[in-house]
Amino acid sequence: MTVEALRNLRLLLPRRSDYAELPRSWRRDVLAGVTVGVVALPLALAFGISSGAGAAAGLITAVIAGLVAAVFGGSHVQVSGPTGAMAVVLAPIVAQYGFSSLAVVTVAAGLLVVAAGVTGLGRAVTFIPWPVIEGFTLGIAAIIFLQQVPAALGQTAPQGERPLVAAVGALAGAQWSTARPALIVVAVVMVLMIGLPRLHRAIPESLTAVIVATVLAVAVGLPVAQIGALPSHLPAPVLPGVDLATARALFGAALAVAALAAIESLLSARVAATMSPTGPYDPNRELVGQGLASVASGMFGGMPATGAIARTAVNVRAGARTRMSAIVHSLVLLAVVYVAGGPVAAIPLAALAAVLMATSVRMVSTPVVVRIMTSTRSDAAIFVLTAVVTVAFDLIEAVEIGTVVAAVFALRTVARRSSVTREELTGPAQPGDEKIALLRLDGAMFFGAAERMSSTITDARHPGVSVVIIRLSQLGMLDATGAHTLAEIVEELESRGITVIVKGVQPEHRKLLAGMGVIEALRHENHLVDSLDDAIAHARSHV
Repeated sequence: MTVEALRNLRLLLPRRSDYAELPRSWRRDVLAGVTVGVVALPLALAFGISSGAGAAAGLITAVIAGLVAAVFGGSHVQVSGPTGAMAVVLAPIVAQYGFSSLAVVTVAAGLLVVAAGVTGLGRAVTFIPWPVIEGFTLGIAAIIFLQQVPAALGQTAPQGERPLVAAVGALAGAQWSTARPALIVVAVVMVLMIGLPRLHRAIPESLTAVIVATVLAVAVGLPVAQIGALPSHLPAPVLPGVDLATARALFGAALAVAALAAIESLLSARVAATMSPTGPYDPNRELVGQGLASVASGMFGGMPATGAIARTAVNVRAGARTRMSAIVHSLVLLAVVYVAGGPVAAIPLAALAAVLMATSVRMVSTPVVVRIMTSTRSDAAIFVLTAVVTVAFDLIEAVEIGTVVAAVFALRTVARRSSVTREELTGPAQPGDEKIALLRLDGAMFFGAAERMSSTITDARHPGVSVVIIRLSQLGMLDATGAHTLAEIVEELESRGITVIVKGVQPEHRKLLAGMGVIEALRHENHLVDSLDDAIAHARSHV
């Protein structure tokens, strides 16, 4: 047991094979890392500000968490750092508990994610339906866009207000004299982000747009709010101090952050695995890596990190093959901390708001939305419900509700396909065959269909029937409720003087049927048979 546990633990740790492709791909990895670093800079700053933690926290997270996740994570090409979804979750936490709570929540959430990876919960993400994932993405995109409306109008968003309320309030209270400079910056960034890719796809449009907007704002003297001073070096790592009362108050927040970090990271890694030729990812190791990344980020004053789908996609498209690209991405951002802190401080907040607005629009794939909405009514309803709950209430609740509703729809479909069919007896007809009912159970006999199937069997009181053969060989699924109901069916039929023969019990169902009393309820042990011919022959012997 101990040897097996140590072997499993070793699989969650870095190993030399992680860099097996590096001698052949290091040039592409370095180039991809530089490309992603350039793309990640404005996003790291913007998501830090959007979360309420500040631009410095976003940059520190991209450096520290990006490096740790690259080394310890389960994907060769995943890029980690601050994300829009995490910023959405953190904003109300920071508003309610204060900035001092951020380190505690970040470290605690990281430890919870590590525990999830060690205990093997990584594959749980496969149970999240596609419409839920896309509805969640649409909701996040809407929240990110709404969060930027106040900054785009030159205003400061009220702390603790929901993004929709804050956006409506900002529009209602906008004054042209204050909003005009910020809107000019937003317009410049938007035009460049739309136009630059059409000139050349290799141009980093977000960074270029931010640089141009910053130069314009400084040269013209536009009165717009700026990022402000950034640290010129990384702070020393410190474990956050916390008392028992604070820990209890923040546990719910840490649990929500951990759930989001796990879900988003695994989804991003799964997408990366489909895009990259580097092979599959290890979900449990990915959780361990992301958890350690958040712990390290919290110790350095950063925020929780997750896998970033957009940056990971850029990394793959740039030719990354090993984790070296994500490591280089972090080193590029580290150079910004030590070398370019002054120029970065002059970036207008409106420019970063415009970058996030454009990013939120790109997060939504119109063809995907159309496919879901034109698929089935249940999938369309799940998609819309998840998106609405994400925007109006809570991200984690949206995933939970969407998944539960999807499960209910799936169970209803399975239940509808479960049926009881009366079949004709095989072979030449014999006198007394009319007294035998051969009933085939199809699909699944579980809690969602057991009662209906029971009613079909026991209520079908065909005149003169004295023997019922219940055929189970076509039954795909059986749970405790179904087995218990089957025992009740046998007992009721036997109490009415009808002999019951059970045919074709599958090996995986036999123990459950015996435990629920089905076999015991039969009149004789010979009434449990494997062959249909034997079942019919035995039934004929009773009429």
